[in-house]
Amino acid sequence: MGRGKIEIKRIENSNNRQVTYSKRRNGIIKKAREITVLCDAKVSLIIFGTSGKMHEYCSPSTTMSDILDGYQKASGRRLWDAKHENLSNEIDRIKKENDSMQVKLRHLKGEDINSLNYKELMVMEEALENGLSSISAKQSEILRMVRKNDQILEEEHKQLQYALHQKEMAAMGGNMRGIHEEAMYHQREREDYEYQQMPFALRVQPMQPNLHERM
Repeated sequence: MGRGKIEIKRIENSNNRQVTYSKRRNGIIKKAREITVLCDAKVSLIIFGTSGKMHEYCSPSTTMSDILDGYQKASGRRLWDAKHENLSNEIDRIKKENDSMQVKLRHLKGEDINSLNYKELMVMEEALENGLSSISAKQSEILRMVRKNDQILEEEHKQLQYALHQKEMAAMGGNMRGIHEEAMYHQREREDYEYQQMPFALRVQPMQPNLHERM
């Protein structure tokens, strides 16, 4: 008994819809691979799911851009507007400039110079000499700046040393005064003690007025 015909309409159940999408997406990509191998055809396939995720397939013998360009030429439909064409041309120009700069860089390194003629070699030599002169001038400028900074640092160091010396001298002077005052204090105490130990008759008596004269 054969299978019944399935009505082609949107599947309402989201889970069933996702399962069916995955199965049929894999199936159509498989068919694209098969027709590429069996028939030597150029196939390009792009699929977007409801989530926005993209799946694609392109025959190994071609690229997606070549397929789209071929479609544009065969159908007469313009897929790219002037803005995109200008952007594509700008990308091509930048790629060419980059390739040219890579070649010049190899030449400046001394690589792949066998193809250069005498005039081109002279131009390269002049460019290298100008570059060396600029580098030498920059090195001299940096050396002068380093020496100037060293002088500034040395002068600042001397000033700091002088200020530190002044502080040390001031602190030392204060200590000396304190030591001198303490010594004088002890000396006075010692003299007072010695005076107290002397016999009374030998002590220096304070001068008293003559009582007889006063009478």
